[in-house]
Amino acid sequence: MALLDEAVARYNKLIDSGPFRDLAWAEELHGRMESAKLSAGGRLICPFLRPNFISRRQYESLVKTGEALIGAIDRMEQMVLASPALLARLELLPAEKMLAAIDPGYQALEVAARLDTHLNNGTLRFVQYNADSPTGAGYADALADLFYDIPPMKEFRKRYALTKVGSRKHLLHALLKSYKQFGGTKRPHIAIVEFRPAYHSGQSEYELFRDFFREEGYQVEIVSPEQLEYRNRVLRRGNFEIDLVYRRLGVQEFLIRFDLTHPLVQAYRDRAVCVVNSFRSELAHKKAMFGLLTDESLTGKFPVAERKAIREHVPWTRLVAATKTTYDDKTIDLPEFISQNRERLALKPNDDYSDLHSYFGWEMDGPDWDRAIKQAMRAPYVVQERVEPVRQVFPLMSFGHMELREMQVDVHPHAYLGKVQGCSSWLSTGNNGFSTAAGTVPTFILDSKPA
Repeated sequence: MALLDEAVARYNKLIDSGPFRDLAWAEELHGRMESAKLSAGGRLICPFLRPNFISRRQYESLVKTGEALIGAIDRMEQMVLASPALLARLELLPAEKMLAAIDPGYQALEVAARLDTHLNNGTLRFVQYNADSPTGAGYADALADLFYDIPPMKEFRKRYALTKVGSRKHLLHALLKSYKQFGGTKRPHIAIVEFRPAYHSGQSEYELFRDFFREEGYQVEIVSPEQLEYRNRVLRRGNFEIDLVYRRLGVQEFLIRFDLTHPLVQAYRDRAVCVVNSFRSELAHKKAMFGLLTDESLTGKFPVAERKAIREHVPWTRLVAATKTTYDDKTIDLPEFISQNRERLALKPNDDYSDLHSYFGWEMDGPDWDRAIKQAMRAPYVVQERVEPVRQVFPLMSFGHMELREMQVDVHPHAYLGKVQGCSSWLSTGNNGFSTAAGTVPTFILDSKPA
């Protein structure tokens, strides 16, 4: 990793003590973000002044291992669909089960997905699979275009070769391929369905995708669920007839507000509209899916590459319940094991769209951990083995001044139809509280240039 370390140090030095210490270029960069409405809740989505660099070997590992893991998840989903006992271990709501039983009309269980990883030197650990309505790719693509030609990057690229890892065209291709498998024969009218916030000062990712799809020649509208109507086997918003729905709202989020008589569900059930991702993606989105994957009694006959990906890169996970299970091939009483191993375990809600909190045992004392266990026994939670976060120093623009701050780095490979094609990165302080020092950064593959 000497190349990456050297590159990061060189970039930070360029803007900390080198020719770009005058931050006029950074003010211009943030001005361009403002102009492009790359903000959310009144603040820029990227307050940082450096992209995240990963090596080609790291990216190739993300691709190879990520695709093996997605293959295993698809295999497990097929098993779950055929087994009520396995389905019960995912703790779906009754309405989620009913939606998962509907065949979407095309092959892929997840057309678009995102893997959340901790990538550190030669190690790679997956901590989550976002299969419901994954985010980040649109913002990352837009930021990569802005960052590539800023003055420090132009100087930096004299010494290093940088490769963008964009996703937009791969997403569109995956949508269209799924629509064709669905039986679509014409150029589809696409609706990006999302909940529109009452007040939104920035540009959502969905608008970025809408504009890109339109540039590619498609009629596209952003639609909120309450605007949809279904009659005469046509889903529509007003006069706009919809052939293909790009679903950008979570299943639980949707079911909190609507029931199964909603026009979108009726059209989906009647196979009158192609919905991507399908409602079946909720099976893989639940964190309890990692509990099935790390249960070797279920995966023993999976292909070698898939079992290797799980064993080496997925943390041991179980749905919290008063039961016995296995850990390191030994039978354990699960609540007792959780209680006795606070320092190396986390308790996480089974679904991110719930309003439940995550608990990290190594940050808590014994009595607080015991209370967290009681909470996890009452609501759908998983227990997961600790994964050490990856931390790096990033330059940050704060009130007109630059500071260097250590951030937690989560790398998110994006996958379309099971193939990893693109990557985004998320920086945070690493705690659960809100912080303005968090956001998306573009991700570039870094290679050395020939001497």
